[in-house]
Amino acid sequence: MIGGLKKLLFGRNDAEEAVAAGAHADAALHHAAAGLLVEAALLDGDFSEEERQRIETLLRERFELGQSETAELMIAAEEAAADRVELHTITKAVRDHFSPEERVKMIEMLWDVVYADGDLDDFEANMMRAVTGLLYVSDRDSSDARKRVLARRSSST
Repeated sequence: MIGGLKKLLFGRNDAEEAVAAGAHADAALHHAAAGLLVEAALLDGDFSEEERQRIETLLRERFELGQSETAELMIAAEEAAADRVELHTITKAVRDHFSPEERVKMIEMLWDVVYADGDLDDFEANMMRAVTGLLYVSDRDSSDARKRVLARRSSST
């Protein structure tokens, strides 16, 4: 009865509402993840093409996005990064909606980005320590994620 009334008034039933809410939550998480990755790339003051390409690849693979969706997400993340002062809001979104395993994967993605230009800057290292704590990821899990990234990088060169 209530679902029928909602559909009559708003044009959606409960299932459609749930799908719309899920899509909105997914989009918010994609933006949060992209924001963290772009933030990591910007910390050393040089957002290199290697870093940009690596972020795009990570987003496409992790969230199964198309080329245009990824491009739109990158534009939004870069614009948001220009206005962002602190990481608490963005890390809270990731922390609240990602499982512990997904948060470790997010840390691994961040390590992948900060090493994309071949160098770990002090600002990047500090951000990684801060984000690891804000996402409630252990230092050991972060270290293991970092080692996996470095192993992949050394095997691909």
